[in-house]
Amino acid sequence: MGQTHSCAFRLASEAKMIENRIKFRHLQCFIEVARQNSVSRAADVLSLTQPAVSKKLKELEEILEVQLLDRSKRGVELTQFGRVFLKYAGASLSALREGTDSIIQAQMKGSMRINVGVLPTVAANVLPAAVINFRQSGVDVTLNLISGPNTLLLSQLRVGELDLVVGRLAEPKLMTGLSFQHLYSERVTFVVRPGHPLLDRTPFNIQDIRQFNVLFPTKGSIIAVAVERFLISQGMGLLPDRIETISGSFGKEYIRQSNAIWIISRGVVAREIEEGELIELPLDTKETLGPVGLTIRADTLPTPAIQVFINSIRTAAASVAEKNGEL
Repeated sequence: MGQTHSCAFRLASEAKMIENRIKFRHLQCFIEVARQNSVSRAADVLSLTQPAVSKKLKELEEILEVQLLDRSKRGVELTQFGRVFLKYAGASLSALREGTDSIIQAQMKGSMRINVGVLPTVAANVLPAAVINFRQSGVDVTLNLISGPNTLLLSQLRVGELDLVVGRLAEPKLMTGLSFQHLYSERVTFVVRPGHPLLDRTPFNIQDIRQFNVLFPTKGSIIAVAVERFLISQGMGLLPDRIETISGSFGKEYIRQSNAIWIISRGVVAREIEEGELIELPLDTKETLGPVGLTIRADTLPTPAIQVFINSIRTAAASVAEKNGEL
């Protein structure tokens, strides 16, 4: 019994010594390199020299006595130890940011911010109503709405730069340390402008879309895999003439001015479809149906202001779910 107690005491002492040696800059450099998959890009973001970042990474690995990163010509990848450490390093950095933010917010009335990552699928049909509802609640908060690729938004959420992300559920490998709350389900659609030549072809043949320019989701987007699987199930190969984009503003204008076909999450163009500005091709795309919801960090509780905003999102999303026949 005494030997067990002695061993536990020694381990606790060693852990305490390690904790005392790890500094903020160690965590900051490690997390940014993990985000960027590159020491040089991380150095640019942190406004440090590449040797300085490399030195901090080496110091951290020596303190922990494990290899956190694999370095090769292809870039930098996390080891098993690195993936484990990233979860807790991100939580630590996030807690520090939240602590300093709370002090600043306590000193400056009206300066509180909620940083929200927004994917195109909810930017048009959920967020406007949610923001209106939230502002009517009277909470004195500045909303910072940030759009971008899903992988980038989730990495920013994981290290505390975002408070939540609203959009489609990501792949399991991207959800480590994160929690998803389902709001409604959504499918992919194929839309064209009114008067498009394909609308006059009866019966409609999906193979005919190969004759036209197609706007296709980018490789890193959530719906890209679902779209590729759907096309394969329809006996379609690689589309010969395609433009890859996740820009809603470009897509809507380009479709109006051309005979292109746009493959996109239905929520992005729901209003345009309802008002007749865009027409859906007669395709059954139920197999592309996917969950849309809120993604937050699993290791933190939302602040009261964030919870009010989440409730506003839920209210707006309920209308979409009702339209989709889910309620």
